[in-house]
Amino acid sequence: MLRTKNIAALLACLLIAALATGCGREGSPPVKGPKAGELPRYTVDTAFRLPGSKTWKKAKKRGYLIVGAKEDQPYLGEKDPATGVYSGFDIEIARMTAASLGFEPDTIRFRTIASANRETALQNGQIDYYVGTYTINDMRKKLVGFAGPYYMAGQGLLVRTDEKDINGPQDLAGKTVCSAAGSTPYQRIAADYPEAELVAYDTYSICVDNLLTFQVDAVTTDDAILLGFAAKAPDEMKVVGKPFSEEPYGIGVPRSDNALRLALDDALEANEKNGNWKKAFEATLGLSGVPAPTPPPIDRYPAN
Repeated sequence: MLRTKNIAALLACLLIAALATGCGREGSPPVKGPKAGELPRYTVDTAFRLPGSKTWKKAKKRGYLIVGAKEDQPYLGEKDPATGVYSGFDIEIARMTAASLGFEPDTIRFRTIASANRETALQNGQIDYYVGTYTINDMRKKLVGFAGPYYMAGQGLLVRTDEKDINGPQDLAGKTVCSAAGSTPYQRIAADYPEAELVAYDTYSICVDNLLTFQVDAVTTDDAILLGFAAKAPDEMKVVGKPFSEEPYGIGVPRSDNALRLALDDALEANEKNGNWKKAFEATLGLSGVPAPTPPPIDRYPAN
């Protein structure tokens, strides 16, 4: 009975992606969250100049940087509906690179951009760059530029902490697996692991709801997204096995602005070397219990 009550209370907090609301009495803190004191402080390079970048010069003249982000991904890109403050690993990547470009913390304005609108937002100058689980691939490179990658995600599996039988996709036969309708993770399970019993919903938060109420056995999507959900409730959920795809996350920039792309590559590399990248991970996605991985090599591909 106690476990049932605990799960019921937890579910109200976990519907973040769908409702973006907190739980508990008004003014109470979230169940879990990045602790400001544990986040790195990024040194702003006040002498930085990038005259070869139209995007940078426009932002500098404007007086602030506009960064596209997600607002509904726990510990990656999440917006507090009460304060409007964004937090998560992707948000920290944006802040650390902005500091390297010479922008103070209070001159960064985050703007929520849906996945389907990312390329258009960059092409139309609605945002200066985009950080939000944005997988680098050749098709997208025809439309926008990419700095990074700064994280190598891959399809993973989220299960309840007491689950012993599922340790990877090879264990999914006869198991009920939930993913987003029409998503690449859903299609991969259907094609490569046909003995799994697939169900689909519009959002991953519904899948997580069903996982916690024992209606499904596992949830699958990018492991970074799953780590965020696990960090919200590490006593109830865990990510198991190794990733079984490769999804390199990059920073999206206007395609023609190679100066900005390469400057962001430099910023990522510097923050990986000085320890900021690891600290940012540990204060966000690391709350899931997974140690910080080694960042992937930066791909400084030639302009095309």
